[in-house]
Amino acid sequence: MAAPKSPPTTIAAVKDIVPKLAELTEKVLFGDVWARPGLSKRDRSLATVAALIALYRPDQLKGHLWRALDNGVTREELAELFTHLAFYAGWANGISAAQVAKQVYEERGA
Repeated sequence: MAAPKSPPTTIAAVKDIVPKLAELTEKVLFGDVWARPGLSKRDRSLATVAALIALYRPDQLKGHLWRALDNGVTREELAELFTHLAFYAGWANGISAAQVAKQVYEERGA
């Protein structure tokens, strides 16, 4: 069975109405910022997921959970992150992140 593909990115869904933002996302954010040598992609994923949880951005969280898993973050590490952030970013944010993660795990067949 083929490995599951990542879901379409959030920006891909609106690329037709914000083409410049899509271009900047692809070229600057993922083409430059995510490629900088100061942090590994795995560490960038952990930081990004933590920020999205704290800011309660479930739409973007879903895609970044896919990316985090692809970048080597484990389900166990994500569970610890959700638990830890529940105390700092709000209980509901931690629980919501776990719910989004459950959807991602099911979509990935994991």
